[in-house]
Amino acid sequence: MKATEARKLSDKELDEKLTGLKKDLFFLRMQHATNQLDNPIRISQVKKDIARVKTVIRQKQLGIEGGS
Repeated sequence: MKATEARKLSDKELDEKLTGLKKDLFFLRMQHATNQLDNPIRISQVKKDIARVKTVIRQKQLGIEGGS
């Protein structure tokens, strides 16, 4: 997910996306711990997506327009 995609979502959709990403991260970590994870890079991608969504949520709270 890119930041521009996240900015197009409503507040409720952002909250749902954040919840879904956190669940994904939990399951990825469980798979990694049990050596069932095929692509460990996916963990860092999900973490970055979580950070992007949180950033967009915070920008909307402060009334800041997104970057370029």
